[in-house]
Amino acid sequence: MKSKSYFLYYIVRSLVWIFYPKIRVCGKENIPDEPVIFVGNHTQMNGPIMAQLYFPGRRYIWCAAEMMEWKEVHTYAFTDFWSFKPKWTHWFYRLLSYLITPLSVIIFNNADTIPVYRDGRLRDTFRMSADALAEGASLVIFPEKNAHYNHILYDFQEGFVDAARLYHRKTGREPFFVPVYLAPSLKKIVFGKPVRFDSSAPSKAERARISSCMKEEITRMAESLPRHRVVPYRNIPKKDYPWSRPE
Repeated sequence: MKSKSYFLYYIVRSLVWIFYPKIRVCGKENIPDEPVIFVGNHTQMNGPIMAQLYFPGRRYIWCAAEMMEWKEVHTYAFTDFWSFKPKWTHWFYRLLSYLITPLSVIIFNNADTIPVYRDGRLRDTFRMSADALAEGASLVIFPEKNAHYNHILYDFQEGFVDAARLYHRKTGREPFFVPVYLAPSLKKIVFGKPVRFDSSAPSKAERARISSCMKEEITRMAESLPRHRVVPYRNIPKKDYPWSRPE
């Protein structure tokens, strides 16, 4: 029997589907016919929304565990989303971070998510991820962190690659990583060429290789599209959003 929170989530999801801009999906032919690990640019709130509404097949989205826990949402939301806003507005965003807590807990605990922990429970994140892949579902990961990389992306936290290693230990299979570029300003999602995980490579080297391949392909896809404003990882003023390429 579905819980009351699930029905609230279903209502919110339905409203988002109605009012969120309709998105064109390109490059589906690049997705292997097996469980994969999608790696994309976060684009603030757009990444999770697009992944939930438009990514093909069964998939689970990595979600910061703090956004799923009542006592953690307000601190994490303010720090990660709004701490870069002008200081005189901080009082408003601190209040907002408390107001969104019930909605955040309802949405992220009922959507197709896997919590990403920042403590010893991180092993649970990887265990759930490997189990999901083994059951035939894909993963969606937005691994950007608050460190500049280029005009399209912030740098990646490379540890996400270890999900593939645990999956290989569990099943003997080497999954593909599929780069994804999300372009909200163009109302478009583009799936790029997949890269196979190499279980024989040392962990550190393979993390670096996969991360580099994903960043390079996402950047290439972004620059190949018509010139547009890139929605960055950090929640900065829209007037400061970078262009995908110079005029």
